[in-house]
Amino acid sequence: MGLIVGAIAKMIMGQGGGWLSSLLLGIAGAVVGGWIGDILPLGPNAGRMEFFSLWSWLLAIVGACVVIWVYRLVTRRRA
Repeated sequence: MGLIVGAIAKMIMGQGGGWLSSLLLGIAGAVVGGWIGDILPLGPNAGRMEFFSLWSWLLAIVGACVVIWVYRLVTRRRA
């Protein structure tokens, strides 16, 4: 799941990188998406995320996009 989610988020956000960064980004995105799902219990599986649920995949993608956005904010301020 991590590799696929990371690759999709990178395409959405226009981020480059290889498969390892996609995998790590997807895993981090799934964690952040899980937190978002806990904070905002919306969707058909409110509070219960399942692997093959479209809602959990969407939350993981949104979470990965948030991770990319935060990464860009942090690295932009350093330069």
